[in-house]
Amino acid sequence: MLSSLTKERFLFAGLAAAVLAYATEHSLLEMGRPAMLAAAFALIAVIVLVSTRVAHHAEILASKVGDPYGTMILTLSAVLVEVVILAIMMQGETSPTLVRDTIYAAVMLDINGILGLAALLGGIRHGEQPYNDDSGKTYGVMILTAMGISMVVPEFVPRESWHLYSLFTIGAMITLYAVFLRMQVGAHSYFFSYAYPRAERKEHPESGPLEEEESATVSILVIIAGVVLIGAMAEVMSVLLGAGLKGTGAPPALMAVIVAAISAAPEILTALRAALANRMQSVVNIAMGASLSTVILTVPVMEAIALYTGQPFIMAMSPVQTVMVTITLIAAAINLNDGETNAIEGMTHFILFATFVMLTLIGL
Repeated sequence: MLSSLTKERFLFAGLAAAVLAYATEHSLLEMGRPAMLAAAFALIAVIVLVSTRVAHHAEILASKVGDPYGTMILTLSAVLVEVVILAIMMQGETSPTLVRDTIYAAVMLDINGILGLAALLGGIRHGEQPYNDDSGKTYGVMILTAMGISMVVPEFVPRESWHLYSLFTIGAMITLYAVFLRMQVGAHSYFFSYAYPRAERKEHPESGPLEEEESATVSILVIIAGVVLIGAMAEVMSVLLGAGLKGTGAPPALMAVIVAAISAAPEILTALRAALANRMQSVVNIAMGASLSTVILTVPVMEAIALYTGQPFIMAMSPVQTVMVTITLIAAAINLNDGETNAIEGMTHFILFATFVMLTLIGL
């Protein structure tokens, strides 16, 4: 019992940080920019630590059920963290493009950052790494459709019709996800799994230390508690970070990148472990699945909030964002078309990720 509690020390740290943050929030706001930023980034660090425990217990559940259910649990847990943080941050004085910029940043982090780095390092260690090419094609066309409907077409929708198009977008995203979910766990579940050779399965077992003695019930309870703590800390963090960055000339999309990075941090570790273990199918499912889930689940929730409050968000991507997403999806369609990844393909995506970082730094 004591050892189990010790393993959840990050959750207890999160609880202590949340209580301390709420108790000192007003004092910190009066102490000036250095104190606000220091406290905000300390909260971000604790949020990441708590999110790693959420991801760990999602991995435990995933190891029990196997692919494709496992990676679906992993990606949904990350998206849940992102949606909670976004919903809380949107209650304050934030940019009307925060939702759009966060989804864009998440796609860049997932496809170019996670997939790129994992394929690069895995390719250096193992050479060509096999996976089921049906999964890459399916994810790619779904991401293209979802982003086109929710983040490109809105540029041409008249302002007076935004309510109607928001309702349509919610319905379209829910329909797309329902069909996708039926494919992923139903008759087409083989699209998202790969039959590794028996010797390789023994060398790199899918289950093992993650499962330990922990039950599914405990993992579910920890995930719920972690998400609640993340939401509580995110509320104070958004206030302190917004106040601290005001007037500093920081890139406008910095807040969005931070939100996307928080949700992607545990996925990065999971994907890198899978790539180094020569299990590229898990990497593809995590990176592409997280991108799809971010778009297809975040958009309807945020659009519903916009309809409820009567305040629309700016969802149409900027020209630079549209170009970057287009290049990324074309590169992914080419690279994920033959059932094997290599270091060169990983490098192409990682360079695109570096380009995204540079564009963010110069305010684009």
